[in-house]
Amino acid sequence: MRRLHVLAVASEIFPLVKTGGLADVVGALPPALARESIATRTLVPGYPAVRDKLAEVAVAHSFPQLHGGAAQLLIGKASGLDLLVLDAPHLYARPGNPYVGPDGHEWPDNGLRFAALASAAAAVARGAVPGYTPDIVHCHDWQAGLVPALLHYRGSPRPATVMTVHNLSFQGQFPRDLLARIGLPPNAYTIDGVEYHGTIGYLKAGLALADRITTVSPTYAVEIRTPEDGMGLDGLLRKRAGVLSGILNGIDDAIWNPATDASLPARFDEKRLSRRTTNRTALQARFGLDRDADALLLGVVSRLTFQKGMDLLLDAVPAITAAGAQLALIGSGDKALENRFTAVCARHPKRVAAIIGYDESVAHLVQAGADALLVPSRFEPCGLTQLCALRYGAIPIVARVGGLADTIIDANEMALAANAGTGIQFSPVTRGYLELAVGRALSLRQDRQAWRRMQLRAMATDVGWTRPAKRYAALYRDLVADRAIARAP
Repeated sequence: MRRLHVLAVASEIFPLVKTGGLADVVGALPPALARESIATRTLVPGYPAVRDKLAEVAVAHSFPQLHGGAAQLLIGKASGLDLLVLDAPHLYARPGNPYVGPDGHEWPDNGLRFAALASAAAAVARGAVPGYTPDIVHCHDWQAGLVPALLHYRGSPRPATVMTVHNLSFQGQFPRDLLARIGLPPNAYTIDGVEYHGTIGYLKAGLALADRITTVSPTYAVEIRTPEDGMGLDGLLRKRAGVLSGILNGIDDAIWNPATDASLPARFDEKRLSRRTTNRTALQARFGLDRDADALLLGVVSRLTFQKGMDLLLDAVPAITAAGAQLALIGSGDKALENRFTAVCARHPKRVAAIIGYDESVAHLVQAGADALLVPSRFEPCGLTQLCALRYGAIPIVARVGGLADTIIDANEMALAANAGTGIQFSPVTRGYLELAVGRALSLRQDRQAWRRMQLRAMATDVGWTRPAKRYAALYRDLVADRAIARAP
């Protein structure tokens, strides 16, 4: 089997820089693909957090001028990952969040910052790095969406392109007067090109012009072709349905492994499930909750946004506490929701607690100590937190949408009779149905042996990258084969 070379292009990568699940996927997929004879090199912006951790560094290419200043492509390694880093201090040498400035607003030059990333990717795709020409360029989310457009409008030969949508609601729209500055010809600004409601649509460009489109679960691949969930791009996605597929995400099951997790007070596995009790007690102590052995302890690890259904959870808190349950939440996001969670914790001391922010070790403790994990998202492309919950035996209570529907088997009567349920689904996504789902969890937990069997089924679920990597590898190989046939005389 011929070894394929993939250039991945992304705006973040775990463990170097992370704002969400995108980074986890971009960081975990390359080692899984290596087992499928796919060599991945990932191009990322040269943020300080990335530059500081880069080792074995060499200059691979120089840009005398790239959107406002000189830049270099650095080749190196970090955390076992093969990287190309776009070192452009005028664009990326900024503290904090990669997308948002200290004032809480997006950097005003984000259009140029990520056009530069795309320009660098297009240069690499066409041989700018000596001795390296990828077979596939795999673009992640809107920040890499211009790559297929730049390659398309500059003509052949070029590598094949794959565009992965991690969340369709983030689209990257910028003024049309950037067109020439970012390297696109006038004829690119059409409905079949990069034009999108009077702007340049970076994600739209990738969806329109990539050779293949993927998203991160089969159900989400269906949902985004509907007007209800297509975020204005459903027509384009229906038109391109023949090249669209959904491939479930996985998690790094070496990092998310309760048997070896150094951040836990008590490590455990299926044979030592009783040790979760120690983590449960530690979780209650860490969040200042009552040490109540009988309470259903609900965990949440989430961005605090409307998408994630956090307003519904806030509205459900009175019913949750009245039923005797506890709630431990870690996350950040919309300031209004952060403030509401702070207020609701004050109204329900010792029963509801929130840590506003993010701490990886606390997130692991929530998964390892909570009885159940709430994920009431209004839409969810895949979701990773419920996969971690399965791995750690925290029963997921999820909305029946997107990847949540694909990854959790509802513990209804027939599923339990077949020894198949791994969690609880609810639909529609309303406060009332969320409260009913928590009520189902309370009822199921009354039979402690049945609950334990469900935990064991959850922990036995394959949530790693082996199956997704095989599907990506098959997609890459099919695409390379199709292009070879198309080029044949």
